[in-house]
Amino acid sequence: MHIGLVIAKLVTMALGFVIAYQAYRGYRRANSQSMLYLAVGFAIISFGAIIEGILFDVVGLTFHNAGTVATAIVAIGMLTILYALFGRDSRKLED
Repeated sequence: MHIGLVIAKLVTMALGFVIAYQAYRGYRRANSQSMLYLAVGFAIISFGAIIEGILFDVVGLTFHNAGTVATAIVAIGMLTILYALFGRDSRKLED
């Protein structure tokens, strides 16, 4: 893996974890379940940003398989964020 790509992935991961941490702080402050799901979703997506390289370079998976796993992880994170936006807490606001 090229050093520029490694740096870009690490920066992406760090930014994602900072966002997740801020969302977690929001959850603790407001006791909002949606903020907790938002934090978890960003943490999952941030992990997905680096897992492809780890699976390819360290574990030895093919590029295709590593990409498939990374994409699935990012999709799970996005579904978690989607639930944070349209899940239980958001329905409570409409009542």
